[in-house]
Amino acid sequence: MDELTFQGYVRADGRVGTRNHILVLPLAPAVSPTASSVQAQVVGTVHVELHQDVGPQMAGYALAIRTLLGWIDHPNVFATVILALSADDPVVTALVDALPDHVRYHVVAFDRENGRIRATERACTVATHYVEDAAQETRRVTPLQHLILATECGGSDACSGLSANPALGYASDLVVQAGGTSILAETTELIGAERILAERAVAPAVAEAVWRTVAHAEQSAMRMGVDFRGGQPAPGNIEGGITTIEEKSLGCVHKGGTSPVVDVVDYAERPAQHGLIVMDTPGHDVMQFVGMAASGSQLAVFTTGRGTPTGAAIFPVIKVSTRSALKRQLPDLIDFDAGGIVDGYLTVEQVGRALLRKIISVANGELVAAERLGHREFGIFQGWGREA
Repeated sequence: MDELTFQGYVRADGRVGTRNHILVLPLAPAVSPTASSVQAQVVGTVHVELHQDVGPQMAGYALAIRTLLGWIDHPNVFATVILALSADDPVVTALVDALPDHVRYHVVAFDRENGRIRATERACTVATHYVEDAAQETRRVTPLQHLILATECGGSDACSGLSANPALGYASDLVVQAGGTSILAETTELIGAERILAERAVAPAVAEAVWRTVAHAEQSAMRMGVDFRGGQPAPGNIEGGITTIEEKSLGCVHKGGTSPVVDVVDYAERPAQHGLIVMDTPGHDVMQFVGMAASGSQLAVFTTGRGTPTGAAIFPVIKVSTRSALKRQLPDLIDFDAGGIVDGYLTVEQVGRALLRKIISVANGELVAAERLGHREFGIFQGWGREA
């Protein structure tokens, strides 16, 4: 396992990217159309659309800043063009003051450029220079220990916990055995399966963190009048054959394989060690991807029984179908089929090893469906109602 490698972009801080993006990042909904315009004009850029106002007055402001910092200072991002209405925006100041010296970025502010048209022109010019510089970068062979794998399931069905999730868990274990890192998120979908993870914790403090994190999410939701146990499984899950929240959680936790849990981290927090990490995130697919990407994850695997098309701008999302019928139904959305397990002619181990090969191929540069189709959904989690 320690001989497994992938070909990535080695960054100044030692992290390794699976992509070499120029990110165009708007800091306000009003400048999101400009980000879209820049990507349309400059080949080699990617952008997101921000639909939330970000500022010191918002709930979860610290989480938002940490998330944006994680996207700008990401191993898959060569450089970032930051778009803002004003150069004096406190969000701009917070980001610029916190970014490490190795990060390439340029702030384009509408007020400094005298309006949107000139700001768009300036952003395109900067982005073009970054694209030219990024083209000089080459991939290098690097150990798999530099990979942080994000795991996700959405639109789960009755086969999720039988095929795709266990196969992903097997691949996750192989990544961990090679010295890499795997992130298990979706706190609300761990309800009912906390004991499984706590018993695999490497230390009592980590086990306590598992219990505390899941309980806090559920209690916070209850204070807001949301009953996860009563509201889960979701209607789509029920249509797919899932009957209880415990069934859904037990299927969800399979994505973490059998590896020991070495740490529990907050949303968008960068792991401090290698191994299986539990990240505190909501059950919302988009916000989970954004948070796991902000943590430095360079690649995600998303298992689905219903065909959820969600993707992310800065890291590839490998879609895995739980059933072969779904792969045939949505061939342009699904990258990998785990249905051979429920059909009885493949084992979890066989599919898990094949999935690892797919992960390495994508890390090496193979495009996934979400990239080809331009999926770049973006949303920032604002916390569980606590000060953040």
